[in-house]
Amino acid sequence: MLHTNEESFQTDVLDKSFVVVDFFAEWCGPCRMIGPFLEAIESEEGISIFKVNIDESPNIAAKYEVMSIPTVMIFKNGEKIAENVGAASKARLTEWIKKHQ
Repeated sequence: MLHTNEESFQTDVLDKSFVVVDFFAEWCGPCRMIGPFLEAIESEEGISIFKVNIDESPNIAAKYEVMSIPTVMIFKNGEKIAENVGAASKARLTEWIKKHQ
């Protein structure tokens, strides 16, 4: 998974047709739990998943009203179309992402 930030978010996420974004923080235990699930989904499904560290990019988190982490969002053609808050199993995350493709 690649990291994106306030400088590259437009190019990395909003300019793409389909992107999953994981809002996380280094200190967040549940974020560390779902990280490997998202990495596996990215490689298995061939989709782009970007990570946004909310401590390093607070303006993005504020813009998309991230109130709790982990928060995973799906963007399609520059628009947020889905959001999943909290930890989830790999199977649940996979199903959720596929549903919105």
